[in-house]
Amino acid sequence: MGNINFSLKIDVDTERGTKEGVKNLLNLLNELDIKATFLFSLGPDNTGRALKRIFRPGFLKKVSRSNVVGMYGIKTLLNGVLWPGPHIAKRHADIMQEVSKQGHETGIHCYDHIYWQDNVHKLSQSEVSNEFNKACDCYFDVFGSKPLTAGAPGWQANEKSLKAYDDANLIYASDARGEVPFFPKINGIVFKTLQIPTTLPTLDELLGRPEFPESKLVKYYISLLKPQRSNIFTMHAEIEGMAKIKWFREFLTALKSHPVNFLKMEEVAEIAFSQPNNIPTCNLAQGTVDGRSGTLAVQEIHRNDI
Repeated sequence: MGNINFSLKIDVDTERGTKEGVKNLLNLLNELDIKATFLFSLGPDNTGRALKRIFRPGFLKKVSRSNVVGMYGIKTLLNGVLWPGPHIAKRHADIMQEVSKQGHETGIHCYDHIYWQDNVHKLSQSEVSNEFNKACDCYFDVFGSKPLTAGAPGWQANEKSLKAYDDANLIYASDARGEVPFFPKINGIVFKTLQIPTTLPTLDELLGRPEFPESKLVKYYISLLKPQRSNIFTMHAEIEGMAKIKWFREFLTALKSHPVNFLKMEEVAEIAFSQPNNIPTCNLAQGTVDGRSGTLAVQEIHRNDI
């Protein structure tokens, strides 16, 4: 297989994921001596409001096969519906700070996960910037420093969110599905914040599908890894950090038996910036990914780009 670079991008969507999943992951990663990148939802947990997606094509199918209720819990799925969504950063800043203390990278997932994922394409530039700036303010309150990275909920990104990133002087972001780090271009505008796309399918995109039995998923993921490329695995504190942590331990243990270099996302960015002339500029388009409902940001690649 050759030496390969592998990065864990951990999206933390909910209060429960922060309180329970992150702690579980910290214990596991510490045990295996692996560093990762954690992206936090920092504002209110309004997960229950996602129920309105029931009419989105493919949403019910994904919910049923991936056991969303079992993974997230009834209480979390009612946040923001039967009671106000708990403010995650205000309640659990200590857990977030512990992530940084243990040497992991931290960044922004969002302020309000559901609001961003469902509305970013409907909002004005000022509204998108305001929403992202609220997340930046919360991040500063928790960590005492400005954020250097972000990764949007559900890979929902557009020219308005990319401008907000540029205005915040992020070093890089991870909002797209694709193959290699790139500078994103939309409607002829090239944005300065490097994009490091997720290259591997997520676990919830494969779970419950007959062609991907869980017992064979570790072997399947290893077959997808590419040498001389950044292999980026986006995971969730609520899934791999909770309901599927036994599987995740098996996956990481298998990876460590191969010549795998575990890199934080910031290290992937450093490698890319060390050869700036090799960073392609690619269109950031709206597309689909097998196993995921709706559209999301995807990297458009021409073979001569890589």
